[in-house]
Amino acid sequence: MNTLLPTDRMPPLALDAMDDAQREAAQALIAGPRKAVKGPFIPLLRSPALMDRVQRVGEYLRFDSSLPTRVSEFTMLLVARHWTQQFEWCVHVPLALKAGTAADTIDALREGRRPTTMDADETLVHDFVGELLQHHGVSDATYASAVARFGERGVIDLTGLVGYFAMVSMVLNVAHTPPEEAPGVALLPAFPR
Repeated sequence: MNTLLPTDRMPPLALDAMDDAQREAAQALIAGPRKAVKGPFIPLLRSPALMDRVQRVGEYLRFDSSLPTRVSEFTMLLVARHWTQQFEWCVHVPLALKAGTAADTIDALREGRRPTTMDADETLVHDFVGELLQHHGVSDATYASAVARFGERGVIDLTGLVGYFAMVSMVLNVAHTPPEEAPGVALLPAFPR
């Protein structure tokens, strides 16, 4: 891993350093589909009630939303790139590849370029997410295309996914949570300032 990553501000808490609420929240997370306290849940454990609520929203968006897995994973890459969020990038690149996103598409995203290898769903999602993150809303044309493809529920799930991963990215960036080892996954370069 890159040794130039900043020092982790909120490392994992030892079990004996947790209060009762933290232990209860950690056990609930471990009992769910994530099976561990890792990534954003390490810093979020400092506020166990918030972590519990956030993880339930994330559990729905990651595992039960109306969106196809390929769309969800691609969306997570777009948000991770926007926030230069290394942990989420390293987790979701392999998942996006497995779901069918082309390696050339991921390479372009990593470099901050608009991919030329996107399929129709990825193109629509790229436009939707880009408009939402840049303009804090989407155009009528993009909205109509998204509703035609994913339905109103899908549009809300997509919007929720962007919001959830933006919040998680901010938590991870503030805490300087390091990425997990991800063989073959290149870290995100910083955007030029």
